Amino acid sequence: MGWPKVAGEMQAELKKTVVMVGMMGAGKTAVGRTVAAALKVPFLDSDAEIETAANMSVAEIFARDGEPFFREKETQVITRLLDEERGILSTGGGAFMNPVNREVISKRGVSVWLNADLNLLWERVRHRDTRPLLQVADPFSVLRDLYEKRVPVYALADLEVPADPAYSLEDMAERVIATLRTRPDVLETRE
Repeated sequence: MGWPKVAGEMQAELKKTVVMVGMMGAGKTAVGRTVAAALKVPFLDSDAEIETAANMSVAEIFARDGEPFFREKETQVITRLLDEERGILSTGGGAFMNPVNREVISKRGVSVWLNADLNLLWERVRHRDTRPLLQVADPFSVLRDLYEKRVPVYALADLEVPADPAYSLEDMAERVIATLRTRPDVLETRE
């Protein structure tokens, strides 16, 4: 693998797959795509892979087969993606809750928690109908409950990048790359 330019004169080589974790609305897919483009590595999305394999949306899989079935498929897909190709991998919000997924990610990649607060998450997801867990009478309460349960688990991630409503996608991507640079076993850089 060559040494693609990253942020000016810096060049970098990705040594492990970077797995974006965090709540729905944290920016895992959007930031992940931007980081992948900056590092010139593949962008992978576990939810998109599941949808392609099932030929239906995540919401349809939840409705037809239930969350346990979806989570089983999610673990299979994450494991396969970590084995196949180095890149930036976006996962669903619940993926990191599974101890098996955390172990596989830890052994074969590095987890990066995009840490967005509850208000920012709500602003990002409140008008979307693509979140099966929020298709209820009181979606904010569900989001808050998920947030309170999941944040302590996300805190187990290898790296953390705080989100802020004022940050652009490029700002967040730069912050992720700067955080990855602190781990030469993940992102090796040269001047």
